Amino acid sequence: MIRLDHVTHRYDDRVVLDDVDLELSERRIAVVGANGSGKSTFARLINGLIVPSQGSVTVDGLDTATQGAEVRRRVGFLFTNPEAQIIMPTVGEDVAFSLRRSGLPADQVRTKVAETLRALDLAGLEDRPSTHLSGGQKQLLALASVLVLEPDVLVCDEPTTLLDLRHTRQVHGILAALALQLVLVTHDLDLAADSDRVLVFDEGRVVADGAPGEAIAHYRGLVR
Repeated sequence: MIRLDHVTHRYDDRVVLDDVDLELSERRIAVVGANGSGKSTFARLINGLIVPSQGSVTVDGLDTATQGAEVRRRVGFLFTNPEAQIIMPTVGEDVAFSLRRSGLPADQVRTKVAETLRALDLAGLEDRPSTHLSGGQKQLLALASVLVLEPDVLVCDEPTTLLDLRHTRQVHGILAALALQLVLVTHDLDLAADSDRVLVFDEGRVVADGAPGEAIAHYRGLVR
């Protein structure tokens, strides 16, 4: 359960989220809205990348402001641009880096890395330099480095914006098959339509919240 209790967030004197009050328990939740509507700020609040100026955000009762490290062990985050997440020089090293604090022996780390890469169609690329991957492969690598930690919740901030059609469809399929709670910020209304619940943001407020058909129709009305 993700809970935002009357959350307001400001950057300097600019209000980017205004009194957002939500409980999120559905398995697949999409977040749509125009650029600058507050979607990305909302996403970052969920795993404590930022903390609210007012109100509180909790995940399974853990407060992101005071228990952020524990929240981030439960909530994975995938950025729009995989370059923001890829750290190590090779594919295998980058996924293994996520497990550096796991306490697992080296052979188990290698096994988990291999299994995760196989699941994301990156098998056999363990020794390939990360810089030699295509844009789609880089996004899959960033996702692998999050999923290897087996989070309970995955927050994705526009994960297909920089991808071609083939890799967009591939990421769609992978996300749809995940057995965890997914919060997906997206401009892709077809992807949003596959969710259980859609939130529509406009000028820092949630202006629609419900089943995909109704919420997406509301959003389309905003941008006419």
